[in-house]
Amino acid sequence: MLDCTVILNLYRRPQNLARQIEALRAQSFPPKEIWVWVNEHEDNSDLCFDYLDVDRVIDCSYNFKFFGRFAGALLADTDFIALFDDDTIPGGRWLENCLETYCELEGEGFKTPILGTAGVTLNSFRYENHYRCGWPKQNKETERVDLVGHAWFFNRACLSHFWREKPYSWDNGEDIHFSYVAQKYGGVQTFCPPHPPEDQSLWGSLYAVELGTDAVATSNNTWLSHTLFFSQRDKVVRNAIANGWETVKNVTL
Repeated sequence: MLDCTVILNLYRRPQNLARQIEALRAQSFPPKEIWVWVNEHEDNSDLCFDYLDVDRVIDCSYNFKFFGRFAGALLADTDFIALFDDDTIPGGRWLENCLETYCELEGEGFKTPILGTAGVTLNSFRYENHYRCGWPKQNKETERVDLVGHAWFFNRACLSHFWREKPYSWDNGEDIHFSYVAQKYGGVQTFCPPHPPEDQSLWGSLYAVELGTDAVATSNNTWLSHTLFFSQRDKVVRNAIANGWETVKNVTL
């Protein structure tokens, strides 16, 4: 029987953790295990995990930001791995949706596809110039995209691609890096499963606007943080395209 390990990323939103775990334990395709990857920060320094229904806690004394969880995922011993940002709470059939979409895509010849809840298709090498689907703009059918974020679902074998190249930046762009190297080294494409407006149980994120736009958001809409966020991602995109990433719209530099 196919199984899945879920890894939650904890940094500055410990208040969301219990809701995430409750939603994951109630999935129609329940995870075999739920792990929490903890990046060091004073906001979670006194957090007690004893009351949480999790199987592993990986507590780091350093902030590995977005990339640590992808290293921790190498220790998972399941067919699939699902990662969630700390502002992401899925609908009750999200993992089922991912598994069914994954099997359909493999049946169509797409090898070990990467799936996620916020799909991004680039219109140019400027990251901000993009189209989104998934929870931000619902898609009734599976869509091929350039990258996905907020929640990922992938075959464990894809992790070998993730670490074939050192990330261009350790500060940003793990989602870009993953789809780029998986395509380059494994011929893997990235997709956003259906997010029908009439059935939110299939969505990968239900409260992203409510939970993801607070003062601790990486893409915080203050002028400085917003500008830095997109500047960093522009550089990651340019590096990927320069090194062979083929986007959906064949973007060039």
